Amino acid sequence: MSHEFIVKVRKLPHFDSSFELPFYATQDAAGADIRASLPNKDSVTIAPGERVLIPTGLAFEIPARHEIQVRPRSGLSLRTPLLVVNSPGTIDADYRGEVQIIIGNFGDKPYVIEHGLRIAQLVFAPVWQAKYSESENLSETARGSGGFGSTGVN
Repeated sequence: MSHEFIVKVRKLPHFDSSFELPFYATQDAAGADIRASLPNKDSVTIAPGERVLIPTGLAFEIPARHEIQVRPRSGLSLRTPLLVVNSPGTIDADYRGEVQIIIGNFGDKPYVIEHGLRIAQLVFAPVWQAKYSESENLSETARGSGGFGSTGVN
């Protein structure tokens, strides 16, 4: 049984043809790196506290009952003030527009994103849709309604 799925990718007019499509940096990587493909091969400066959409120049056709999750690249998050703010973001199977990555600057100085920077990683995943059913009673558990740190900090 093959575990390969095909995701069709459309290159938009501002996609830099010198870039590869999203790619796995290592053989067993879960996430495929995706680059910023900025119009006119420009750069974008993100002010402290600001969030911006970074274009990738790509649109996808994701198989039904699947999604692509947008996640931060750990090295970028560790070494810069940049974060993917809606992580993991979801690209739904029925979305056909450009994939843009929401990046926030959580530092105290402006940060420049250069054209071609690997800004995020994409994780392909199955999706299950649940049927939500109203109920007056839920089963009891040891945790109950405790949340937000109710299980301790250590």
